[in-house]
Amino acid sequence: MTGERRHPNYVAVWYWLLGLALVSVSLSVLPLSHTFTVVLVFAAATAKAWLVALYYMHLRFERWLIYALALVPLVLFGILLLVLLPEIVSR
Repeated sequence: MTGERRHPNYVAVWYWLLGLALVSVSLSVLPLSHTFTVVLVFAAATAKAWLVALYYMHLRFERWLIYALALVPLVLFGILLLVLLPEIVSR
C-alpha cells in the first residue's frame, strides 16, 4: 500500500507569495540605494518562483530525476554564459 502524501497548505503559500510581493513593491518607496533595492527585489522574486514551483507545480513531491532534468539546462546555461562572457564584455 502506498503512503499518503499530505497536501500543502496552499493558503499559507499564497500568503507568503502575497507578503513577498508587498515587500517587493514597498521597497521602491524606502530610501535605500538602487542596487540594494534591486538585489532585494530579485531575491524576493527568486523566493516566489521557488514557492510556486515547489508547491503549485508539485515539484516538491517529485523524484530526483525531475530535478536532474531541470538542472541540466541551468548548468549548460552557466557554461555557455562563461564561454561567451569575454565576447559580451568586449563589445
